[in-house]
Amino acid sequence: MRILVTGGAGYIGSHTVRHLLANGHEVTVFDNLEYGHRQAVPAEALVVGNLRDIDHLDQLLVVNRIEAVIHFAALASVGESVTNPAKYYTNNLIYSLQLLDRCRRNGIQKFVFSSSCATYGEPTQVPIPEDAPQNPVNPYGHTKLAFERALADYAAAHPFGFCTLRYFNAAGAAADGSIGEDHTPETHLVPLAFRAAQGKIPHVTVFGTDYPTPDGTCVRDYVHVDDLATAHALALDKIAPGSKLAYNVGLGRGYSVREVIAAVEAVTGLKVPVKEGPRRAGDPPVLVASADKIRHELGWSAKYDSLRAILDTAWRWHQSHPNGFGE
Repeated sequence: MRILVTGGAGYIGSHTVRHLLANGHEVTVFDNLEYGHRQAVPAEALVVGNLRDIDHLDQLLVVNRIEAVIHFAALASVGESVTNPAKYYTNNLIYSLQLLDRCRRNGIQKFVFSSSCATYGEPTQVPIPEDAPQNPVNPYGHTKLAFERALADYAAAHPFGFCTLRYFNAAGAAADGSIGEDHTPETHLVPLAFRAAQGKIPHVTVFGTDYPTPDGTCVRDYVHVDDLATAHALALDKIAPGSKLAYNVGLGRGYSVREVIAAVEAVTGLKVPVKEGPRRAGDPPVLVASADKIRHELGWSAKYDSLRAILDTAWRWHQSHPNGFGE
């Protein structure tokens, strides 16, 4: 299949590109490299461009005879979305709608969307099923939910099928340590904990210690990035004209911030310096997936089925690339 992967040089995108190429697909990566890394994908697959340049994107869809799109390109910092919502609505919604319309014009009938558990907001039940109420508590989640609804409307009006994948917390790295997580700025707990253990940063800040959880810190469901990549390939195979699919992707087990830090210390044998801070705006106390639907309908299963297994791969990446892709 000829597949366009927007944001394909980013963390989850690059692992998905590697998986697709290994399974015989023809992949075009479209990335502006603001947050992605040229080194993370094959040079011959990469086209540097921005979603706002709709004519460039349109030409790419035609010339490369694209049959399916996996759409990762988005901003993803909850905190920044609270302080700068216009930036998030422009990038995550307006540019995505432009992409969707060009897909329609060019007859592309398979679309996989990188959504988020942030669309659920503060869940009324845990683990969270796909039919749980979607009430985001931050602008990032609002933009993801708005585009989910746009996809459903397009599929109702046109011969078009889509699958929304609502990720929980991606973590880990390629098993061979060649690609992994490297954001600038870094806001994710797992890489920050490893960097603090290595002395690259002075400490990890625990944002909020008074949540209604066993140890007072936020609880999240961590899923290996390669298992997320597998979910995208399975979703592409499942989509048919008119499909309106949505799946959670997580392990179905939650770990608190303090538990993750302790696990990083166990993996590395190093102390992680910690500083306690106030809650961040827009952080729900608990987000844990029910992944029963994707297991039953797509046959998905997690190869890395424990936090320790996930962190072992991340540690290999941080050891071999202490400065990320700049190493």
